[in-house]
Amino acid sequence: MTNSNEIPSIAPNAANEVLKRDKSSCVLLDVRSVGEFSSLHASEAMNIPLHTLTSETLQPLRGKKVICICQKGGRGEQAARLLLGNGFSEVWNVEGGTEAWAHAGLPILRGKSCISMERQVRIAAGTLVSLGVLGGHFITPYAFLISLFVGCGLIFSGISNTCGMALVLARCPWNSR
Repeated sequence: MTNSNEIPSIAPNAANEVLKRDKSSCVLLDVRSVGEFSSLHASEAMNIPLHTLTSETLQPLRGKKVICICQKGGRGEQAARLLLGNGFSEVWNVEGGTEAWAHAGLPILRGKSCISMERQVRIAAGTLVSLGVLGGHFITPYAFLISLFVGCGLIFSGISNTCGMALVLARCPWNSR
């Protein structure tokens, strides 16, 4: 199945079958942060966070079929697009990500829990908007620009399906253990 952006997608059960059938020539690539991966991941997955995908980190995957997975599908789609743009020919994105994988009852490994990237973004955005409003009211009207900047970032994120704040947060120490 292919979505509207022409990135090939695959259902979790079908991805698991491909991995079983082509074990030596296929890899399940989890592109979430190290912390997210450590808390819960598909048992066959290897972790290379999205923000670290470069031609160098992708080198070990050359010549393999790559199935990308993230939390819900958005970062996996970005990774699949990057892989296709770097000469990989057999790339898929798991529909619904790790959440759908676990919901389908497929093999997972659980570790130490962490706050998901989506929640971290909501916490950071809410904090910055609140600080902008409070700072604008009590300190200087220029502080309202913080809230405006975050609002524009959220609009861009919704339109482009990318999140600059998540890319920044992914580099924080608690996400790169």
